[in-house]
Amino acid sequence: MRKLPIYFLIDVSESMVGEQIQFVEDGMATIIKAIKQDPHAIETVWVSIIVFAGQAKTLVPLQEIVSFYPPKFPIGGGTSLGKGLGHLMYELRKNTVKTTFEQKGDWRPIVFLFTDGFPTDDSKEAINEWKQNWAKTANLVAVSFGDETDTKLLSELTENVLHFKNSTEEDYKKFFKWITDSIKTSSVSVERNASGFELAEMDGNTLSKIDLTKQPTPNLYVDNNYVVLSAKCQNSKRPYLMKYRKHIQPSGFTGLETRSYRLVGGFQIDNSYFELSDYSQINAKINSDELMGAPSCPCCGNQFGFAMCQCGKIHCIGDEEVSICPWCGNQGTYTSGEGGFDVNRTLG
Repeated sequence: MRKLPIYFLIDVSESMVGEQIQFVEDGMATIIKAIKQDPHAIETVWVSIIVFAGQAKTLVPLQEIVSFYPPKFPIGGGTSLGKGLGHLMYELRKNTVKTTFEQKGDWRPIVFLFTDGFPTDDSKEAINEWKQNWAKTANLVAVSFGDETDTKLLSELTENVLHFKNSTEEDYKKFFKWITDSIKTSSVSVERNASGFELAEMDGNTLSKIDLTKQPTPNLYVDNNYVVLSAKCQNSKRPYLMKYRKHIQPSGFTGLETRSYRLVGGFQIDNSYFELSDYSQINAKINSDELMGAPSCPCCGNQFGFAMCQCGKIHCIGDEEVSICPWCGNQGTYTSGEGGFDVNRTLG
């Protein structure tokens, strides 16, 4: 039986932490459940999930839909689109069965790329490789989660660049239903010996094509839609992230806009974060005066989740007289002070 390979290439950078990554997990579970109930899809569809942040890895190898179970998604540091594409192309080379005189090969693979920000690496080499080797033999749909994704760069990969207006849980449900319907439609198409690639009708209020002629070229390497700070719990030594969303407001005195970042929340993560993070990138900093709010520790409940050690790393503190930095082991006392200070931020 010829298979229809479906690859999900999913951005799991720090800016996805919280509700967004949970909605993606729930959505993938919905897709798999629905496809398993479709008689056409169950005969042809194979699925794989690849995730990328600062690094990329195969989360679920390509397999028949009947044996597929949705995974839990990790979070990593950075948005290395080039590494994500490189890993995708490696998997395509390894798994794709080509047509020969003796056999018919697989149908053209379909790739759904989800990303919510700017690449933090130089992706040109990977994009060129895709255009040369895969653009004509695979179908790629790039979906922008949010308003300020680098859609100009995505347009170099595919003409199918879509904007998902991810504002509510209901929007996510509609979006993943659209993905499901597109996969079902494509599986019917291959049985009719058609192209095997048909997108379902889009709900314009949730998902729409992007006018690529109006997109500016962004600055690469740091995603300024969010500020995310990496920290560790003093008690459990577990990592957590503090996520801030860009907040622009007019200044009443000058009439000019001022930019700051408002707290979204603190989120406990696991040590897979370090496996998926890229430490070769430049160090980026932000002044604490630009950050509005600070969370308690999501791991142990300590009141203060934002204390910076002299080593430059962040951890939580409670009522103890002497605190121990879980990063470097330094012992010290902490007091609040006036004025801002520079803190290391992740690349988003």
